[in-house]
Amino acid sequence: MSDLTNQRRMAAAILKCGVHRVWLDAERISDIGNAISRDDVRGLIDEGAIRARPKTGVSRGRARIKAAKRSYGHCKGAGRRKGASGARTPSKEQWMKKIRAIRRTLREMREEGTINPHLYRVMYRKAAGGQFRSVAHMKAQMESISGRMD
Repeated sequence: MSDLTNQRRMAAAILKCGVHRVWLDAERISDIGNAISRDDVRGLIDEGAIRARPKTGVSRGRARIKAAKRSYGHCKGAGRRKGASGARTPSKEQWMKKIRAIRRTLREMREEGTINPHLYRVMYRKAAGGQFRSVAHMKAQMESISGRMD
């Protein structure tokens, strides 16, 4: 078998690809060996004796499967986590989520007439001070307050 290093190098330059992506037809080896100029190599490319192999990429299939599993909570255990819980969901985000829920509930209760504007304002200020863990905790506190008022 003849040494086709030069032909492969010329073909790579003409095809604008790497040397390893150049495909040489095994049945036309003697013709390729006789090609000594770039013009000869161009002719062989036009005939289809020399081609560029398609680019190979990294498949995203496995990554997509993993992402789908993570979407419903798998592959997210303690061993996978880096950083403290406060780094994954910052304390400010937790607070925003909680206070918005509490304020929304208070607004709804005031509009429905479940609580009067005075109690609304008192509870609003307590919520701002961080007195309630959740909406349920706030409602429980309201019941105890209304029980004492009766």
